[in-house]
Amino acid sequence: MAIEIGVFHNGASDLPVKNVQYDGEAVAVNDGDLPATHTSAQRTIVNQVRQGILADQLGFDYWFQTEHHFQPEGAELSPNPLLAEAAIASRTKNIRLGQAANIVTWHHPIRIAEQAAMLDVISGGRLEFGIGRGYQPRENEVFGWAYGSTIQDQERNRAYFEEAYDIIIKAWTEDSMSHHGEFMSIPPSYTKWGHKQTHAYFSQEGMGRTLEQVLKLGAPDMYSAGNPVQATTTKLLEIPVYPQPLQKPYPQMWEPLTSPRSIRFAAERGINGYFIVEPNSRLKQNIDLYHEEAEKAGWPDRQNRGEFKRGWDAERRRGVVTCRYIHCVDKGLGDMDRAARGLELQWDYYGPFGFAAVLAEADEPFYDLNTKVTAQMLRDKKVAIHGSKQYVIDSIMEVKEQCGYDDFMFHTWFESGGFQGEEIEAQMQYFAEEIMPVLHRECGRLPKEPSSVDLDVAPRVPVTA
Repeated sequence: MAIEIGVFHNGASDLPVKNVQYDGEAVAVNDGDLPATHTSAQRTIVNQVRQGILADQLGFDYWFQTEHHFQPEGAELSPNPLLAEAAIASRTKNIRLGQAANIVTWHHPIRIAEQAAMLDVISGGRLEFGIGRGYQPRENEVFGWAYGSTIQDQERNRAYFEEAYDIIIKAWTEDSMSHHGEFMSIPPSYTKWGHKQTHAYFSQEGMGRTLEQVLKLGAPDMYSAGNPVQATTTKLLEIPVYPQPLQKPYPQMWEPLTSPRSIRFAAERGINGYFIVEPNSRLKQNIDLYHEEAEKAGWPDRQNRGEFKRGWDAERRRGVVTCRYIHCVDKGLGDMDRAARGLELQWDYYGPFGFAAVLAEADEPFYDLNTKVTAQMLRDKKVAIHGSKQYVIDSIMEVKEQCGYDDFMFHTWFESGGFQGEEIEAQMQYFAEEIMPVLHRECGRLPKEPSSVDLDVAPRVPVTA
């Protein structure tokens, strides 16, 4: 058995939390005008990089960030997790860098494939690539319109997401690729490319593609007055995407999961699952479904390694993770009342999107979408594990035991609205020094070796893990 432990950072504001009376109820928001929220966001970005580096120094195995934009209310911020994690990668050697998730419906798939592969190269092969569809119209309708991936039409959004996923895999695994689907034509059928350098390169033997595979050769274009590259009827058929990731055939993919449909999609494609808000009984049900669907599909895995352990397989880094809010209270550390206000800030934001539904136990119907989620409800469900050292240890071990994990993958969520970066870092350090050793003794630990490949060696040594 082995346990791996990660940190999830959602980017809540460090401004104090206050309640505002609106429409007959108290609504939690951060206490700051718009200029204050901008300076707070700058501190949050710095804290994400600082805490990612600290997580590596403290011995955490994974660092995950989200992607979220445009929020003055204070619940979350992470406009570019790949960029932040590139900064973390430059100062670390061990910690693996993931996203929950990059919202691929807001990106051109080739662009995000390039950027993610850059992080894999810069980090020496430590990328864990997270993908998601998005659910907030304020974000989706700003970023997604260019690709037709509106969240107002779930089926259209899902169709673009699935096509983008296929394109990313092609970009990472094919020396030269093309794609012609419902949303994307790569390269476009009308792209002229009469460049003599391209002709010369692919006219050689043994380049991996012939000239005729890369170009549809044609005569000069008598109607064009442009340069020779464009004054042609020669069309581009394929493009190589640079760089490709170090990890082969490509980095492990991840997806935040809630619905049975999404769980099936991930299990059938070898994508790891990321769960946060489900109580243990519903989490167990979701893990059961994930493994049932993986078994039906023949245990899909990017490296064709066959059946993996239930819940999590630490050696393969394959399976399902859960994340819980963590707030330790001991000898002057922590503040249960402020931690409760931080939870309420987040759930007064999340609640109206309907996330209360999956707080129901497995034997209960989904809760009403309008349910007001309180800090006490989250603590009662042990989605928020707030309390003494022993309480935190016991509650984490309950997740493993009740959900039937073989190896165990557990992510901690320390940052919370209204807390300064130094306070979050104190929580991380306490957990690493007082709680993590107990979890390692209880669950075991894989031998700890640097997972980075040296950058000057990386181009000649493929990473297979």
